[in-house]
Amino acid sequence: MNPLLQDDEPPPYAAILPEHVTPALDRLLADAEAALERAVGPEVAADFDALALVLDVPVERLRRAWGHVSHLQAVVDTPALRAAHAENLPRIVAFTTRLGADARLYAKYKAVAAQASPREPARRKALANALRDFVLGGAELEGSARLRFAALRDRAEGLSQQFGDHVLDATDAFQLQVPASRLQGVPDDVREATQAAAAAAGQDGCLLTLQGPCLMPVLQFADDRELRAELFRANGTRASEFGPPEFDNTPVMRELVELRAEEAALLGHPSYAHLALVPKMARSPGEVLAFVRDLALRARPHAERELAELQAFAAAQLGLAELQAWDRAYASEKLKQARYDFSSQQVKEYFTEPRVLQGLFRLVETLFGVAIREDAVPVWHPTVRHFGVWRGPEAVASFYLDPYARAGKQSGAWMDSARIRWRRPEGGLQLPVAHLVCNFAPPVGGQPAQLSHNDLITLFHEFGHGLHHMLTQVDELAVSGISGVEGDAVELPSQFMENFCWEWEVLQRLSSHAQTGEPLPRELFDRMVAARHFQSGLRLLRQCEFALFDMRLHSEAGAAARVQAICDEVNAEIQPQPAPPFYRYPASFGHLFDGGYAAGYYGYAWAEVLSADAYGAFEEAGVFDTATGARFRDHILAVGGSRPALDSFRAFRGRDPSLDALLRHQGLA
Repeated sequence: MNPLLQDDEPPPYAAILPEHVTPALDRLLADAEAALERAVGPEVAADFDALALVLDVPVERLRRAWGHVSHLQAVVDTPALRAAHAENLPRIVAFTTRLGADARLYAKYKAVAAQASPREPARRKALANALRDFVLGGAELEGSARLRFAALRDRAEGLSQQFGDHVLDATDAFQLQVPASRLQGVPDDVREATQAAAAAAGQDGCLLTLQGPCLMPVLQFADDRELRAELFRANGTRASEFGPPEFDNTPVMRELVELRAEEAALLGHPSYAHLALVPKMARSPGEVLAFVRDLALRARPHAERELAELQAFAAAQLGLAELQAWDRAYASEKLKQARYDFSSQQVKEYFTEPRVLQGLFRLVETLFGVAIREDAVPVWHPTVRHFGVWRGPEAVASFYLDPYARAGKQSGAWMDSARIRWRRPEGGLQLPVAHLVCNFAPPVGGQPAQLSHNDLITLFHEFGHGLHHMLTQVDELAVSGISGVEGDAVELPSQFMENFCWEWEVLQRLSSHAQTGEPLPRELFDRMVAARHFQSGLRLLRQCEFALFDMRLHSEAGAAARVQAICDEVNAEIQPQPAPPFYRYPASFGHLFDGGYAAGYYGYAWAEVLSADAYGAFEEAGVFDTATGARFRDHILAVGGSRPALDSFRAFRGRDPSLDALLRHQGLA
């Protein structure tokens, strides 16, 4: 009774053990291999439904089982689970590479395409995407080129996994024990959490880590400058040559960039960036570089003014004659308090997790016509919760919420598709399931967890991805939900949802003071909104820096040998203040090396043009306008990847997107 072989819904996560992985994959891979051979044989017609019945059913079963394993390795990593994952990753990569490059299957799909075009738009898009992906998967390669392509894919997947493991291990390995006196200025809840961590480890004082709920408040609030510098350096050199050699990602990055360039060359593209842009909205690396540099040019004067103000304030008010990188967050918080008369910690006290979730769910229910109800199912950690999404009496989706940071869990926040909506060829409708993962500070002292406003934005962002996945009405597996959506448009719903975190009517419904239960006061909200664009120029430049580094790294010849040099050059071009010479953010930049955003990080800014303009419809009609919410649901969320994202935007907005809304939302108009 291997739980990975059971089709139970919801999956029995609590029962999945490392020893289940290899036996389950032995069976599932054998089934998928046999299905592939049958699908390409003469007994299966060149028919979309016939191929789906024979091949897609066992392949989807394999994908889901492997998805469970990969998810658990990301959120409750153990040595045994990591070993089982590493043992089987090459087998999964080998099969998926063979599947995507099988010339016989490609020929059969071309035969399907040569027949009458499907009446359903979603099926036409799925078929077009399949033919495109066969080419990108190497189906037209022959001989040694085909063998080399498969070897490249296998090695690259292994290196990506290694990169993520190094970042996780380097993060978990850092611990700094300090007396409580060194945490002057740090909020009480953070100090209490670090004292509890020290006590749990049998130590005195406070135990500091590089987990976000500890790191960020120390950098932002700690009066001890040397402590800030120590944590900033530890975080900025994670998984680099300045740390333990067993965690060094420097050679991993170099080889990954080399392999990607070689893969692109095999497929006839000038660079990996050219290859990566084939399924995206942007047409060329040159277009992306021009877009990013234009944004940076617009933001630079604002950023220079913001930095000069910060340096002057730090020198006059904080005694910091020379503002260093580890002083920026601290001085910025002090300046914001002085200018707008509130602190991030003061706002945080109004956002308790139960009230935030209640308000978020009510907003979604109002705008998109669904209901969200919690239920009890097997989970992978005691703090994980499960919710069903309903439309009237009909279940339409469900999601898991894993909100808190902990050892053995990858940092950051993300949404994964655990199961995709699909009208199964053997009958029945498969409903979508999402994993929503964050890394907020857990509850302390028996009190509900408190979320900063940035945490709130993160939660709404990931929930936007979840809505895109869960509220689809597309029944074709390949273009349902976020599947098949262009990579530079997939952030539209997530960044769209962030805007609600700045609306008075919304925050009234999801704020409740941790002690008094009172909602966020209007005067505090007004000060917070006044500070919304505080240092927005510097923030946008940071995003431009990441995007420009990514695109140059994946479009320039010889970039593999110049990873840090390109990073330094981009920093000098974009930023008004140079980064410290030891700073090695690429070594922990999971988006590029372990997150599927290689040559695609610009998509955050690209999609924000769409999302800001889309949100403008709610600014015009009212944030709780149900008719506008229904149109957004029907024209953006429901259609998934069944048509080009630009067509979906036009259907919702009635016109092409405009950059004006983005600049206005950034305070740069």
